[in-house]
Amino acid sequence: MPTRCGWCPDDPDYIHYHDTEWGVPLHDDRMLFELLVLEAAQAGLSWLTVLRKREAYRRAFDGCDPAAVAAFDDDRLEALRQDPGIIRNRRKIAAARHNARLFLDVQAEYGSFADYLWSWVDGRPVINRRRHIGEIPATTPLSDRLSADLRRRGFKFAGSTICYAYLQSAGVVMDHTVDCFRYPQLAGH
Repeated sequence: MPTRCGWCPDDPDYIHYHDTEWGVPLHDDRMLFELLVLEAAQAGLSWLTVLRKREAYRRAFDGCDPAAVAAFDDDRLEALRQDPGIIRNRRKIAAARHNARLFLDVQAEYGSFADYLWSWVDGRPVINRRRHIGEIPATTPLSDRLSADLRRRGFKFAGSTICYAYLQSAGVVMDHTVDCFRYPQLAGH
């Protein structure tokens, strides 16, 4: 059994996410939008809860296509509030449409949301050398700056803690601990 980061419990969904996605540099705008929706949905809940609802989110939010979600009308948002497969919080559902519209604005400004996101780190992931999970912060100066910019643009559920989790999920920041089997693979060692 490979050694994994200490935050990864012995759960098949978590293990799959840890082993195949977390910390892997992501440049696909649809996937980046999906993570934005999921990170907002996770606020106040466990990531495992969200991971287990991921397929339902993909179905409910038209494959997490930001253009499709941006076009949702109020009736569609209300219908989503009745969907037991997703987190039915009114503010989080409304934020998905709101953020989709802003996501499209960022795409228009930068060419892609990925170009915007990766511009914060000059196109190269931040590779940290954390020895144990206690060294992984909830926020950093980078997440503070990204959060401030997203909130200035009007994004909802874009606080620094959510932004740091988003940066980790998208592989902009690689926080696998040095004893984790993924560390050398993603750090280039």
